[in-house]
Amino acid sequence: MSNLVDNLHADVYANIKNLMDNARTDVARQVNDILVKTYWEIGRIIVEDEQGNSDRAEYGKQLVTDLSKKLTKEYGKGFSKSNLFNMRNFYLSFPIFQTVSGKLSWSHYCELLSISDKQKRSFYEKETINANWSVRELKRQIKTSLFERLLLSSGDENKEKVLELALKGNEVNKASDIIKDPYVFEFLGIPEEKAVMESDLEKALISHIEKFLLELGKGFMYVGSQQRITLGNTHYYVDMVFYNKILRSYVLIELKTGKLMPEAVGQINMYLNYYKTEVNDHMDNEPIGIILCTDKDGIQAEYALGNLSNAIFASKYTLYIPDREELEIQVEKVLKNYKAK
Repeated sequence: MSNLVDNLHADVYANIKNLMDNARTDVARQVNDILVKTYWEIGRIIVEDEQGNSDRAEYGKQLVTDLSKKLTKEYGKGFSKSNLFNMRNFYLSFPIFQTVSGKLSWSHYCELLSISDKQKRSFYEKETINANWSVRELKRQIKTSLFERLLLSSGDENKEKVLELALKGNEVNKASDIIKDPYVFEFLGIPEEKAVMESDLEKALISHIEKFLLELGKGFMYVGSQQRITLGNTHYYVDMVFYNKILRSYVLIELKTGKLMPEAVGQINMYLNYYKTEVNDHMDNEPIGIILCTDKDGIQAEYALGNLSNAIFASKYTLYIPDREELEIQVEKVLKNYKAK
């Protein structure tokens, strides 16, 4: 009898807990919406007041300084000069409030406002909404130059690709859409100059699997490591296997701590043929192979990967955050070449 009562009490508790959790979420969302709207309005007031003065720049600085002192004294934290300038820039960047997403916090927008390029900022805004990134995750993606890496990974970068990313974020419709070059594993904390064995790299990635999934991108689910394949009497092992629920495909990853070699392509091609025949269900699309290596020779990779029936990609990985300026220069070169055609 007591067990029955306890179960009934447990149901009541679960219902109330669910109600309270939903209420807290709703309250937090409403508070965030009001805060973002208020800061946008403050930015609007500052900008409109500046516009009525001939010496806008100097007047604006003095206005923000005075406001910061008075508002901080009256309302406490949140009205530093830097935050007031963020409110001003928030209004200038989003002059129509309806374009502001209720899914993002003020902290998200402060990070986005640090990006001066409108198309790049729009990309990170769309991706943050689509992938539900925390502020920390957004910071990492900006720091590791995700925008530039996606552009350089597509192989035929052009102005249309830039606009597409800015308007929609990174949409995953085909196998090549999930590829980045390079992948950045700075979260492992391994020094750049340290020699790493493939098994050690694999263990490190597994121990940081959540961050690795974030780096891989949308739709990835971890299946396992060292997945056995038996052909005849010989056992082979795939380094890491994932499933992408958007593409509905298995994704097989081979880790190479050296440069891309042709035999690695043949090896993963064999694995893909096995998965296609023995593992895939009728609902699954063809599997995808990714070889992660420290370097890949352009001509060698082109010949090794050319004319294969399976989708195999080779991407470099790096253990440190890439030079953003260098990536931006590479993107600019590609766009210039496109315009010259």
